[in-house]
Amino acid sequence: MTGEHDGPALAASSVTVGMVVVDERTGWVGEVCGREGSYLQLRPLRGGREWDAAPARVRPATPDERLAASVAAANALSRRGRG
Repeated sequence: MTGEHDGPALAASSVTVGMVVVDERTGWVGEVCGREGSYLQLRPLRGGREWDAAPARVRPATPDERLAASVAAANALSRRGRG
């Protein structure tokens, strides 16, 4: 990843459930699964533990970021199956 992205942080009102975003605080890619108070709830693309993110600190994920997150999740699932 080059650090380039599609644009600035999203307006809180434009973030919808199901969007794939990058939490710029952590660098993690997640799917918006809801809101809790003034925070967005995000979860990894292939499931996992949710985390809270400030709407002002998320931006749309690029296609490369989405692909990298999906591949990482698939690899993690594959390793778990080898136990």
